[in-house]
Amino acid sequence: MEPAAAKFIAAGIAVLPLFGVAYALGMLFSSIITAIGRNPSVADTVKGTGLLYFALIEAIALFALVIALLMLFVL
Repeated sequence: MEPAAAKFIAAGIAVLPLFGVAYALGMLFSSIITAIGRNPSVADTVKGTGLLYFALIEAIALFALVIALLMLFVL
């Protein structure tokens, strides 16, 4: 196998966690909407916690993207 082909395959595998990130963000925001719909008085608390979790989940996507870009352009 050519080294360039292996590099592209490795970068493609490195971005597979993005599927999990997309699923997690969908579940997070659907849960936030459901919680606010059931009890509107806790909207501020739920939104604040949801934004914290959003940042943590999105960090996983950024790490995966950085690893993929490192594989493509540095190694």
